[in-house]
Amino acid sequence: MMNGVEVVMDNSSTSIVKLPDPAVVAATTSSPLSAIAEAFEHLAKLLNRGDLPLDAFYEACSFVSVLFNCLGFAFKFAELEYVAKLEGLMEASPACGTLKDVIEVDVASKTVKSPGSYSRNLRRVRQGVDLVRAIFEQLLATDDSCLKEIASSAYAQICAPYHTWAVRTAVHAGMYTLPTRDQLFLRLNETEKSAEAKMKRYINAATPVIEYIDKLYLSRKIPLNW
Repeated sequence: MMNGVEVVMDNSSTSIVKLPDPAVVAATTSSPLSAIAEAFEHLAKLLNRGDLPLDAFYEACSFVSVLFNCLGFAFKFAELEYVAKLEGLMEASPACGTLKDVIEVDVASKTVKSPGSYSRNLRRVRQGVDLVRAIFEQLLATDDSCLKEIASSAYAQICAPYHTWAVRTAVHAGMYTLPTRDQLFLRLNETEKSAEAKMKRYINAATPVIEYIDKLYLSRKIPLNW
């Protein structure tokens, strides 16, 4: 197990990576928010050396589902989709050592936008990472106790353009079940002050990672509006 990410071997010696259980992480980690910030700071450092290793990206992104879990029912859809796409992305690991490899493999097979492709999964995982960034930015920009407007604004900006009407409607209805600001920080084992510092750390570290992923697509003339 590496930082809560379990790696097991099946009878064919193929590694099977399992995401950490959000409930277990929340119970055993003194600060899930610290874990998320530290994981992306590590990614940002790796990015300074060149391409991002797929396994390191997976490990960092695995902690994002913990935050979705803390937001409750309203973001259950995001958590389920995010976990499925992240696990699907990791299936590329035998053939792809880096994120650039992920794009190149699908470009070569002309399956970049095909359902279930590695590139499509990477695109959706990137949106999940960006959704957390947007939520954190909204939290830092206001001291509103109610998270409905904060979460709705972040969702509308990052995910809504790519979801069906049915999904958007379900998400909108779920926004009324969001925890309050204080309840969210309590679930994350944070105070307002400690959470603010860690959210800023995540934003600063995740932003160049998000931008790098976008550049991988654009470098192969793949638009980002999908």
